[in-house]
Amino acid sequence: MATASRRGTEPGTVRRSPWVAWRQWRKGRPFWGGLAAIVAGAEISAIPLAPLKIMLHQGIAGIPSVLMGLVMVVMGLTAWFAPQYRTLAGVLTVMVATATLVMSNLGGFLFGTIIGTIGGGMIFAWQPLPAGPEPDPGPESGNEPGPEPETTPGHKPVPPDQKPDLVSPPTLGTEPPPESRPTR
Repeated sequence: MATASRRGTEPGTVRRSPWVAWRQWRKGRPFWGGLAAIVAGAEISAIPLAPLKIMLHQGIAGIPSVLMGLVMVVMGLTAWFAPQYRTLAGVLTVMVATATLVMSNLGGFLFGTIIGTIGGGMIFAWQPLPAGPEPDPGPESGNEPGPEPETTPGHKPVPPDQKPDLVSPPTLGTEPPPESRPTR
């Protein structure tokens, strides 16, 4: 009994796999946009620290590069750990990534600007999934009635045991048949 409580598996409780927990955490936030912002910020910050032959700006001009790269890394981490601020993080990431094009070695030689803009857009566009009940994995039998299909006016739903007629297109029900249309 003592070993079960040490591992965190009390009798009657279900222990989740670490991969399931990771997947659930990752899907609950703008993960890929945050990762792109972090990678772009790290790349933009690393360029001013490169050897003189690679770097285009020197001296005091390298400070904005490092600072803008750090802002992008912080915005990526904000998207991960505080997804409720995703709008602000996404907009700031795109603005900083665009500003680095002019202020920081062509935005990390264009790589940082492009990846940062894409990441900021992904952060901004991400929406959380609505919380709903998880489907209950029951016995799989094909005879259980499913939800009623939605119908549009003038259409009747096709029963599941019949195949729809794939040769003739469906009519909306508001047009007369072609043979009863007036001709000119």
